[in-house]
Amino acid sequence: MKEMRFIALALVLVTGSAGLAATVERKSHFATFGTNKVHYVTAGKGDKALVFVHGWSGNQEFWREQVLAVGDKARVLLIDLPGHGKSDKPHTAYTMDFFGDSVIAVMRDAGISKATLIGHSMGVAVICRAYAKAPAMITGLVAVDGMLRRPEFTREEAERFIGPFRGPGYREHTTNFIHSMFKNPGTETLRDWTLNQVLATPQHVMSGAMEGMFGEGQPDWDLKKVDVPLLIINAPNPRWTPEYEAYAKGLSPRAEYRIIDNVGHVLILEKPAEFNAVLIEMLQKQRLID
Repeated sequence: MKEMRFIALALVLVTGSAGLAATVERKSHFATFGTNKVHYVTAGKGDKALVFVHGWSGNQEFWREQVLAVGDKARVLLIDLPGHGKSDKPHTAYTMDFFGDSVIAVMRDAGISKATLIGHSMGVAVICRAYAKAPAMITGLVAVDGMLRRPEFTREEAERFIGPFRGPGYREHTTNFIHSMFKNPGTETLRDWTLNQVLATPQHVMSGAMEGMFGEGQPDWDLKKVDVPLLIINAPNPRWTPEYEAYAKGLSPRAEYRIIDNVGHVLILEKPAEFNAVLIEMLQKQRLID
């Protein structure tokens, strides 16, 4: 079974969207967002909806394994955030509020009045802002290896982190950044695919999104108390301290917190079978999917 799963993943990595098309019907759309167009994909079926939001410099294809797992249990919506994938890439401020507003605009364009938002990495900050802006539209939140509160950086610390993404050596810096996320042997193909997707994102979007997350004067995205289920699925990392776990669990009376062992930051693709099993279990327990 594990060998078959590996073969299936390899085929998806090679064939991309074409490989998925033979398995799950996916339809491409564009929503109007201000003067721009935001690309999104719909798939699946059901009375309940799941909205997947990718991370920094990613795109909706990062969720390909999850479409295969939940497409028969809910209506699925995959977003290319502004600046990413097939969406327009304006020269603008790529704040978490800007991204959060785009998620709401896409939901409305798709005719989805209520949905569970699932964010990975930076996508967690985005779904936090979307929830703050339109809580009545959100039935649940799933945070995947992303921070539910903005870290405290000094001006100097923030600049040391963001600055290299603005400079002429940003591609080399980004390569090292992505490589650091794949520690486990056997993940080289996935690492290289991820890097290619990230480097396809324009530099002004890369640096703008980093500025939107960590720049001086940017608003936080910290969740306070929430009235919906809050499901947290993380990879091992020193930043997930006991204090952070207590904070996360205290945000909602329906909070659940899991760590998937021996996996890197892109756990949704590195260990898709294990991740999907945990995700589906948690969603079904909270009756967020059929």
